Amino acid sequence: MPSFKRRSFLTAAGATLLPQPSRAEAYDLAGLPQGAVPHRVAAMPVEYKGRKALKVELAEEVRRGKPGIDYGDTDSFVIVPVHFGTGAIEVDLLGKLRADARPDVRAFIGLAYHIASDGKRFEAAYVRPLNGLKLNPPPPRNVRAVQYFAYPDWRFDRLREVYPDGRYEAGANIAGDEWITLRLDIGESRVRVSVNDEERLIVNEPKVPPASGAVGLWVDIGTEGYFSNLRIVPD
Repeated sequence: MPSFKRRSFLTAAGATLLPQPSRAEAYDLAGLPQGAVPHRVAAMPVEYKGRKALKVELAEEVRRGKPGIDYGDTDSFVIVPVHFGTGAIEVDLLGKLRADARPDVRAFIGLAYHIASDGKRFEAAYVRPLNGLKLNPPPPRNVRAVQYFAYPDWRFDRLREVYPDGRYEAGANIAGDEWITLRLDIGESRVRVSVNDEERLIVNEPKVPPASGAVGLWVDIGTEGYFSNLRIVPD
């Protein structure tokens, strides 16, 4: 486990104080990494399906908010204190429904990256396990198990409207309440998203200029999320 001095994500002046990784970093996520900051989420260490993991859910006040404003491809993650530009991020994750989830919720869970110092700009890729091919979902859900988005301007609904060919999402052979390995290979002009070692989505037009910033463990509404074994490998 890497060792960081405990610090806030932001300084009083709003500047970031994130260490620059020069080698691969690994976090078992058996607890909250030192210096990590839950941002609009609640996080706690648990053991689930044979693994020690970090359980992450939207904070109660966020769940009570308005769709498209307080949740729905928004800034809801545990911020992990590294400054990441290009390279690979990989994590084992599991998404399942909360007991109070709406019928249209798909157990949204994934990774955010290039998180700005104020937490209000980032890119992300996530899975919708309940749209996974293992569950034989009807069209178009069968091609909507993996999603890229860029906050705040390019959430899933705008991407679908502007690009009806579905180039920012894809299907995957997954299901809810099972461990999934999600890997992002991030370059300056391309993002490859792999699920369980199978490449599922290539984003050739990321929706923000080349950037760098923190990494986040991301969840959305109605989701009980579990994260284990985070690996960050900078170029």
